[in-house]
Amino acid sequence: MANAEKTSSGSDIDEKKRKRKLSNRESARRSRLKKQKMMEDTIHEISTLERRIKEYSERCKVARRRLDSLESENAGLRSEKTWLLSYVRDLENMMATTSLTLTQSGGDEQEANADGDYLSKMATGQLFSRTTQALFYNYKQLPVQRMLDFDFLCGRETPSVAGIINPGSEGFQKLFFGQEEIAIPVHAAIEAACAAHPTADVFINFASFRSAAASSMAALKQPTIKVVAIIAEGVPESDTKQLIAYARANNKVVIGPATVGGIQAGAFKIGDTAGTIDNIIQCKLYRPGSVGFVSKSGGMSNEMYNTVARVTDGIYEGIAIGGDVFPGSTLSDHILRFNNIPQIKMMVVLGELGGRDEYSLVEALKQGKVNKPVVAWVSGTCARLFKSEVQFGHAGAKSGGEMESAQAKNQALMDAGAIVPTSFEALESAIKETFEKLVEEGKVSPIKEVTPPQIPEDLSSAIKSGKVRAPTHIISTISDDRGEEPCYAGVPMSSIIEQGLGVGDVISLLWFKRSLPRYCTKFIEICIMLCADHGPCVSGAHNTIVTARAGKDLVSSLVSGLLTIGPRFGGAIDDAARYFKDACDRNLTPYEFVEGMKKKGIRVPGIGHRIKSRDNRDKRVELLQKFARSNFPSVKYMEYAVTVESYTLSKANNLVLNVDGAIGSLFLDLLAGSGMFTKQEIDEIVQIGYLNGLFVLARSIGLIGHTFDQKRLKQPLYRHPWEDVLYTK
Repeated sequence: MANAEKTSSGSDIDEKKRKRKLSNRESARRSRLKKQKMMEDTIHEISTLERRIKEYSERCKVARRRLDSLESENAGLRSEKTWLLSYVRDLENMMATTSLTLTQSGGDEQEANADGDYLSKMATGQLFSRTTQALFYNYKQLPVQRMLDFDFLCGRETPSVAGIINPGSEGFQKLFFGQEEIAIPVHAAIEAACAAHPTADVFINFASFRSAAASSMAALKQPTIKVVAIIAEGVPESDTKQLIAYARANNKVVIGPATVGGIQAGAFKIGDTAGTIDNIIQCKLYRPGSVGFVSKSGGMSNEMYNTVARVTDGIYEGIAIGGDVFPGSTLSDHILRFNNIPQIKMMVVLGELGGRDEYSLVEALKQGKVNKPVVAWVSGTCARLFKSEVQFGHAGAKSGGEMESAQAKNQALMDAGAIVPTSFEALESAIKETFEKLVEEGKVSPIKEVTPPQIPEDLSSAIKSGKVRAPTHIISTISDDRGEEPCYAGVPMSSIIEQGLGVGDVISLLWFKRSLPRYCTKFIEICIMLCADHGPCVSGAHNTIVTARAGKDLVSSLVSGLLTIGPRFGGAIDDAARYFKDACDRNLTPYEFVEGMKKKGIRVPGIGHRIKSRDNRDKRVELLQKFARSNFPSVKYMEYAVTVESYTLSKANNLVLNVDGAIGSLFLDLLAGSGMFTKQEIDEIVQIGYLNGLFVLARSIGLIGHTFDQKRLKQPLYRHPWEDVLYTK
């Protein structure tokens, strides 16, 4: 019995040994597969980097050959030479950066062979430098200008914004780089921008949450883009997950969504990061410090930059990963990256309740992947004071359980070795003590302070603050669009509509800067109606018709007709008014007036018609005279024009008062009889050409009508018939 029990016990032990061996073999097999996969990935990455170095080298050779050929060229090619020199420097910097990454990849391979573990592909070190350039998607003037002002503050030689992408538009956008005004290229598509600026490896996306994902993915697929910053918040989570997966699979970095961006002090910043220039100077971000900072909140980042600058030598790099539930990169991603940057001596982390992002940092600390001091605090400890669950500012700032509470995260970070203060108020002291300890240990070298250059103030802000005064370029007295609604000569648009005013009233406000009596505005409207068109045969209409039939657009057709208006067609109203007024005011008889004009060799404006005559009067003239006699206080100038007509008809049957003469003389009566104009104002109105303006305005209606008529009828190209031309030598 005892022997049987002993035999059974031995069998159990053997079975356990056998299972343990199988388990060890399986673990070894998995470890080998993992190492093999890591080796394959590393070899692929090294191969890609080597190809990239080769590509940059070839580009350098081509650029240098072009530079050599420019040595003997004229001075007109100096700008191209300057650009090529800058381009070669950028290529050489990219080659150096790629070589460094290649070296790090080799180190990763050795580390993988040693213990089967390695950092994520993203954690290779520095993202930005003083030569980093970006492409800015969906142009916003203020963020771009702030980036350029930061460049100037840091003493960069080249602007950090290489190009702007505005879908559907191309050209240039004028901005300031210090005191110099520069033109930044605008591209219609992401692909075109990347091809035009191969050295730009950061994509700053200011698109709305509706289109941010699609444009960001398009940027990630460009071989030249390394970092994508997504500013919009509310990007669909499913889209964000796709962006994250693609970025990690292709060794690229996504910052955001819902981020203000990031900054490398003294080198490069994204958009509105760190706020105004005054704040940047106060935070000493114009030169690098020794602290790496990462946070979820962009607003709190600005606050912490200030805090860090007060108690340390300042920020080296700061990143706001964004407040959405699924950030493109995590707190631990950037902490691991900071750990590989020699210039960073300590790290500061500001997390928040909700999500479990901070626990990846806890694991990295426990596994010994971080060997620099980490000062951390997770905000949101006040959430426990509320009886129900509270949603804070960010989408991700909502506790989903005890592990996602600020207290639990702070405790986990502390247990993992991070320096965690007792409260947010104590965070500044914790950062200060940690930095001072590093200084005592000789791990931080003193940074030489520099005086940043003065950023030139924009003229608009300087004028607003009363520092300078500048002359305006345009004077306007007839309208004002600066208020809640446009005003015509001080009369609000709503008042014009509510009073039921018409086109004549609007003309009186915009042309004469006053509200004329109703009979005056009615006369203006009658003139417009009577002069709107005079058939297709007159020169203006003919020109418009020919132009429209040539396939030209509305404006071209209209202008071609308007250009015929002059002394011989429709442009005699001003001259008629001018000569009739002068003769009437000097009490000249019709004989003296007409014969005096004849001696000067001047036709009497407003008299004569190609068709109308004594027996075939112009109906338009009769209608105008009838209205004036019924409504005007005085028709002195019109009656004088009629007496002149009587004299000219004694000479020829067609020397009748035409519509130009009727309008010219009656407008003189309107101006003089209304009592609203001085003699000097009346002379000025006639001299400037107000009255011809009536004909231009009116006839535009008819010319537009002729244009539409020809296009509606689909008339072919006009060709004048031979039989209507006299060919002679």
